[in-house]
Amino acid sequence: MNPPYWNSGLDPSGSWLPLPLGAWKATYQTLHRWTQIVGKVRLALAPAQNHWWQVPLYVAPRGLTTSTIPYGDRSFEMVFDLVDHDLVVTTSDGRRKMLSLLPRSVADFYREVMALLGSLGIDVHIWTTPVEIPTDAIPFEQDRQHADYDAVWATRCFRALQHADLALKTFASRFQGKQSPVHFFWGSFDLAYTRFSGRRAPPRPGADRITREAYSHEVASFGFWPGSEGMSDAAFYAYAAPEPDGVKDVAIPAPGRYDPKLNEFLLPYDEVRRTHAPQDVLLVFYQEAYEAIVRLGGWDRAALDRVPPDGGAPGAEERWPEQPAP
Repeated sequence: MNPPYWNSGLDPSGSWLPLPLGAWKATYQTLHRWTQIVGKVRLALAPAQNHWWQVPLYVAPRGLTTSTIPYGDRSFEMVFDLVDHDLVVTTSDGRRKMLSLLPRSVADFYREVMALLGSLGIDVHIWTTPVEIPTDAIPFEQDRQHADYDAVWATRCFRALQHADLALKTFASRFQGKQSPVHFFWGSFDLAYTRFSGRRAPPRPGADRITREAYSHEVASFGFWPGSEGMSDAAFYAYAAPEPDGVKDVAIPAPGRYDPKLNEFLLPYDEVRRTHAPQDVLLVFYQEAYEAIVRLGGWDRAALDRVPPDGGAPGAEERWPEQPAP
């Protein structure tokens, strides 16, 4: 049975907009590769962190940001402004340059980004083959196939990422164990947040060094992705690695479900946006998936949860001592 806040209308705020993969696939493919170019700049220059946490981008008020990237005795930031549609680069010595986001090939975007960085005195070299793209992995400097950019769809994607970012950060407030930031992995083009049980994970058969580092410990991961052709439209997800026995048989509130092809719990974005309370629906999904994973995986919830399992509603609002109750 669906929760009581389910209905067939749109969220009253109007900010949860449709994001059907088929309608913006060409823009998605181009933007995916553009974010990889910028993300690889960060990868090339930022100090290494555990689980590759120096790699992602982050949701910012107007788009996606690298955050601060060190460069000698200076630093800089690169921001995809998906409201005014510019790539904005600012430096610690007060310089600022922009590149308009408009239809252009990946090859032209790569060339212009590198020229812009060079004009700011930033010399960086990246591996130019896109990653985690099963087909059409054309080196950036050669890719004239992907050249679409529709500003309307890019902004809609950003709005969806904003909603997911808020939900994941709210969900993260319920946990006191080791956990990742909420971050955007440009390889898979998804927003992700990960909780750790505190235990080492068994080696993954056939894992490369990236996967070995990412999944060195037991994790439960949660996030949002815009979908993949033949697999899913935009959806929120949750999964465990390694996956405990029995997870595949867990029933969570509809329309959430376990997808045996992806080995993940999925909740369609389009279903969430049609409810009266999308954020509440999303938090219920993440919490239900977490409950299943930790129960079957034997996590020490008393040590890891900020609100004990028997001590009130998870995520209940807390006040500083000097803040009066309403």
